[in-house]
Amino acid sequence: MLATVTPEAASAGTTSRDGWVATQFALSGLVWGASFLFIAIALTGMTPVQVAAGRATLGAVTLGLIVLVTRDRLPAWGRIYAHLAVVGVTFCVLPYLLFAWAQQHVASGLASVYNATTPIMTAIIAALVLRVERLTRAQVVGIAIGIVGVIVIIGPWQGVELGGDLVPQFAMLGATACYGFSLSYMRRFLASSGVSAVSFTFVYIAIAAVLLLVLAPLASPTPLRLDATVIVAVVLLGAFGTGFAYVWNQNVVRAWGATRAATVTYITPVVGVVLGILVLGEVLVWNEPVGAALVIVGVLLAQRRLRWPRRAGGAAQAEPHHLSRTG
Repeated sequence: MLATVTPEAASAGTTSRDGWVATQFALSGLVWGASFLFIAIALTGMTPVQVAAGRATLGAVTLGLIVLVTRDRLPAWGRIYAHLAVVGVTFCVLPYLLFAWAQQHVASGLASVYNATTPIMTAIIAALVLRVERLTRAQVVGIAIGIVGVIVIIGPWQGVELGGDLVPQFAMLGATACYGFSLSYMRRFLASSGVSAVSFTFVYIAIAAVLLLVLAPLASPTPLRLDATVIVAVVLLGAFGTGFAYVWNQNVVRAWGATRAATVTYITPVVGVVLGILVLGEVLVWNEPVGAALVIVGVLLAQRRLRWPRRAGGAAQAEPHHLSRTG
């Protein structure tokens, strides 16, 4: 006798799947937002290079185990590995080092706010450097608003000195520029590689881990000062922030689509700021949330998630076709 599935059972199954997808979305936003807290804690017993190396290594091991368990296929040897090496350096090595170094001088919450500028950097580099897409009028306005937001965060009216936390803030912008370059580079050279997302990510993070493990003893021979708190922070940063969270995000992309999944960008700075205040006792200055709000509005426009107002008495202006969405 054939089994039948009642509408109630099908509805329950769909609700359960949607609930699990929503849970993964929330977990990835929480872990990525908390990554800046983990970095701050790890820096109490490790140098920036050691933090970056530990993060990449644990992320590579986590993703490698996932690839092994799922029997995913690695890309065949060839030019793709050269492209993945470029991504490993620009998407992992440089930004991991820059954020870890900068967080010796600035609050973790502020670092999470600067991380939210990644879509702005991606839009600029995709259009002006690698020429993989053209900017629309709304995107140009969004980029301009985002830049104003960064200026508000820096607060030049307070008197800006070259020392202090100005250079670290520029370092964090350099890190997000690396992210923007990498995302645009992947779109141009690796979009049609045919390799699964998890296998693809495992390879470039593994390359980054090898490079950082070689660099760490040369650039930072300082012995590790590990305690339980530092170890837990590095494990969470690497295994979850650079490992599981990526898989969760990919599951959300498949279930919800890239546009809805990318809204995690708006969760991470909120989580980072709140954890910095609650756990580390960081103080939030008024210009930081105001600047962050401007950055988020700029991101919404740059990613075409805010509808550009129609001209009075006329149809909406058509926007050029993009190769793919930013984010």
